[in-house]
Formats: sequence, C-alpha cells, structure tokens
Amino acid sequence: MKRFLRRLAVALVAVATLGGAGCVYLETSERELVYRPVRDYARTPADVGLAYEELWLAVARQDGSGEERIHGWWLPAARSDAPTLLYLHGVRWSLGNNLFRIARWRELGFNVLAIDYRGFGRSDGTLPSEALIEADARAAWAEVRRREPREDRRFIYGHSLGAAVALELAVSERGAAGIIAESGFTSLADVVADRSLPVGWLLTQRFDSLERVGALAMPSLFIHGTADTVVPAWMSERLHAAAPAPKRLLLIEGGSHSNFAGTGMPLLQREVADFVRLAGERAQDGANVTMR
Repeated sequence: MKRFLRRLAVALVAVATLGGAGCVYLETSERELVYRPVRDYARTPADVGLAYEELWLAVARQDGSGEERIHGWWLPAARSDAPTLLYLHGVRWSLGNNLFRIARWRELGFNVLAIDYRGFGRSDGTLPSEALIEADARAAWAEVRRREPREDRRFIYGHSLGAAVALELAVSERGAAGIIAESGFTSLADVVADRSLPVGWLLTQRFDSLERVGALAMPSLFIHGTADTVVPAWMSERLHAAAPAPKRLLLIEGGSHSNFAGTGMPLLQREVADFVRLAGERAQDGANVTMR
C-alpha cells in the first residue's frame, strides 16, 4: 500500500506539470494506479463447499453506445427467511480473491449477492472509474431488490473502497434495512494525506464518504480493526460520528484490514446479528425501534 501511494503521488505531480493538456491523461493514469483488478479467479464458492449461482447483469456503457455485463455470484443461505446482503469488494483482486470474506458473510447467515465491477474478474470493461463502479453497484442493488421483496431483509455491505461505494448507494437509493461499512475511509484523498503525501487535491477518484454519510436515511454499522495499517480506524470513527442516528461503531481490538480472527469473530457475529435484528424491526415498524 505504501509503495502504491508513493507511485500515485509521483504520477500525480508529474502529470500536474502538464497543465490543462494533461487532464485526461491525469485521470487515466490515476485510475490505472488506483484500481488493481485481477482477471483470473483463484477460486469459486464451490471450492469451499458452498452452493452458488453465476450472475450476469446488464449495465449501460459510459458513452451510451450499448450495454456491457457485470459478473456476480448468488450464494443462498441455509434458511429460507435469511436476510440478503449486497457484497461490494475493495480496490484489489476479484471475487475469487475475496472469497474468504464473501464466505464469512454467508456463514453469518446471509444470502449474499457479490459482484465484480467492470474491469474486474469476468466482468466486461477495461479500466474502472468511480462513476462506473457506482453504476455497477446500482445494477446489483436492483437485482437484490428483485430477489428479495422485503425491505427489512435487505442490507448493503462494503469493504474498504467497497464501503465508500456502499455508502454512496445507501444515500442515493432506498429500500434497504441498513448498511454495514467495514474498514472504510473518509475519502481517498484522506488516505493519501494520512501517508503525508500532499497530492490529494489532484485526485479525480475521490470517493468522499465523509461528505455523503450525513445524508444516510437508514441504520448504519461501521466496523474497523484497531490494527489496520492500510486504512486507520479513526476514519471509521469519523464516519460514525458524522452519520445520523441510528448508528453503531464496532472496533475490533487487534483486527487488521482484512482479518478479525480469534476473539474478533465471535464479537463480530454477535454485533452483526443484533444490528440485523434491530434494523429489520425498525424497517418493519416505520423507524420506531431505538438502536444504541
């Protein structure tokens, strides 16, 4: 991560010297550095003994010249009345490389719908962007709503950059009982600044969650490991502070950016189950259920 941020800073400063003529090149170069997609799949849910369905969802091309497809998985839960979770992954890899985390949420009792953004995995497209990723998330949310008719059983989840995508979706769309943001950042510019790299003002891919989170109209749960060396935990604390009630903050002592092993997993299981129960009751009862 440190090496990536240094490369990004050098590229932004170099392109900035080109002035207005470098704007398009700046955005393209930045996107090539920010997004780290992988095309090959390491594994599928079948490799860990989970039933799943392949999904292909149509999305509009950015230039309006037709459609592209995004690829996803549908992992049904064991219970017929299980809540459904839209899973939005981070800036690196693909669904196959995120399988361990996707399987975790399936084990926590959810039906899981997970997608690869354009340019990732088997999805169409080449170079992702903030706008394209957010459009892909909206297409996936429409599929969640099609599969689960009950609002009190629908949840949005994102990890790292996916948390920023999830927050944007939760603000711009309705119909979810709650949102769960894990290892999220306040903005991509803040991540760069946290590394003492003064180039945040040059970024075109902003993912400014702190600016958006105040407009949430659903319960929120922010999760972060205190030993996260990629995105510091104080960023989730700031997001939680800026979010309207009802909201929760779960800091897992010793948890890293991706791993909540040991005592963290039972705590995560209890807190998520409680959040889902209360958020679902609140959706059913018209926001009359109080959450701590």
